[in-house]
Amino acid sequence: MPRRLRAIAAPFVVAPPVGIRIRTRLRLSATDQAVVRQLGEYLGHLAGRDLAERCGLGLGASERFRRKRALIGEASSRWAGTITRTSDDQWQRAYRNLLDQRASLRRAIRRLRARLAAPVGGRAARVRGYASRAERWEKQRRLRVLAGRLVCVEARIAKGRVSVVRGGRRLIHARHHVDSTLATALWRERWQAARWFLTADGDAEYPLGNGVILVHPEEGWCELKLPPPLRHLANRPHGRYRLSCPVRFSYRTDAWATQVTSGAVRYDFVYQPERDRWYLDASWSHRRRPVSTLAELACSPRVAVDLNAGHLDCWVLDSSGNPVGHPQTIPISFDGACSTARDGRLRAAISQLITLAKVHGCQAVAIEDLDFVEARAEGRETLGRGRRGRHFRRTVAGIPTGRFRDRLTQMCSNQGLWVVAVDPAFTSRWGRQHWLAPLNHSNSAAVTVHHAAAVVIGRRSLGYRARRRPGVPPTHRRMGAGESYRPGQPRSRAGAGPDPPTRRTGSPSRDARPAAATGSGIGSRWPRTVRGHPLATGSG
Repeated sequence: MPRRLRAIAAPFVVAPPVGIRIRTRLRLSATDQAVVRQLGEYLGHLAGRDLAERCGLGLGASERFRRKRALIGEASSRWAGTITRTSDDQWQRAYRNLLDQRASLRRAIRRLRARLAAPVGGRAARVRGYASRAERWEKQRRLRVLAGRLVCVEARIAKGRVSVVRGGRRLIHARHHVDSTLATALWRERWQAARWFLTADGDAEYPLGNGVILVHPEEGWCELKLPPPLRHLANRPHGRYRLSCPVRFSYRTDAWATQVTSGAVRYDFVYQPERDRWYLDASWSHRRRPVSTLAELACSPRVAVDLNAGHLDCWVLDSSGNPVGHPQTIPISFDGACSTARDGRLRAAISQLITLAKVHGCQAVAIEDLDFVEARAEGRETLGRGRRGRHFRRTVAGIPTGRFRDRLTQMCSNQGLWVVAVDPAFTSRWGRQHWLAPLNHSNSAAVTVHHAAAVVIGRRSLGYRARRRPGVPPTHRRMGAGESYRPGQPRSRAGAGPDPPTRRTGSPSRDARPAAATGSGIGSRWPRTVRGHPLATGSG
């Protein structure tokens, strides 16, 4: 019986971010550091107390107005508003994490029960049983453990009882791996700095866009409004403290200065104990620009990217869906690097990708809509066992899908490029089957399966199927000759029929039958825009 392939979701244009965040380094004096530390510790104490009160309310009303009025006597109204807003956001995020954990446990339990129902060493329909009785017994034991966890999670969800760690759960777990006195002292400094509260939400009604942290764009001074218990530290009228060092932003200075004079700006003080450096972050939101449609972007070439562990495989495609030039491979190495170095290497790789798009006159970058939600949720229940399964799970966990997606969207938006996300289903399989051999035959450079998958990704983002249209004359099979068509057949991609049956599955390809265009793709967190694409007709 031929295997039935799932429908391919329609591609969509990723909406660009509406927020901007810039950073500058502060060279604080000893007095400035003492004042900022005391302010952070005091507000951090209030934030921790308010968060505990918010978590105690559970699923009931947040009572933010009452909590804010209780904090006004110990801090100003603006400080109290920021603290209560942050507590509500933390509770909401923790509650969503509980819902995700419940969904993950349910998927894993469903998979375990399906495999336990199959005989040892055999199959039940398409479900393969476990290889041995010992493995099956271990999986039964794991099923009971996961079922117990699911009961606890469901009880917490019903009561709205969440778990929030101010300072970060990862950092508090790192305390158990500290093996020296010096490292313990450094961890303690990091823990205390992470629990400080030095955030002030912006307000357009106040001067310079903020009520408690003011930065003058021309004169370069920075003032903080101190709460009543710390007013004795003020060196300016009305309980304000002015830092002795100048504050200058070297990136997007004009945009920040314009926002300060006409809108709200949020400020965050950040301290890195391991480097003994202070930073000031400024962030604000801007008006969302109109998102281009897929039909508007279909007339220009684009760069297709296949994201893999350790490298990006790219190829430029023209508007007809044919690969142009030679394939490109951009290495990304994260082995043994800290988070800052990993982020820098990822930015460098995306910069090379944007340069490639600019050189070839591309207006968009095509990327798979990857997030590995189900793979990370079911984990070892579906991704194999033994050394091979562990290696594959480690590879999936090592691909920076979420961070790459966010960085790519931000950096492409800054350069005037659009990002088109496509369904990742069968890209590698169909790239190997339909494009690997002809690309190797017509290209002097070494072409891998990942490069062929990039071609499929690019064609799918343009509305074409994985393989070229049937009935193409032999004289038009040369690469770069354009998307050929049969006499009397319209050129529109919307009229493309299904691929012929493949030898591996025996069933027609569904690459030209997109699913409904509402909502995100499989495991997606992208904001979507599908208006105007030929494949989006009738999808709502």
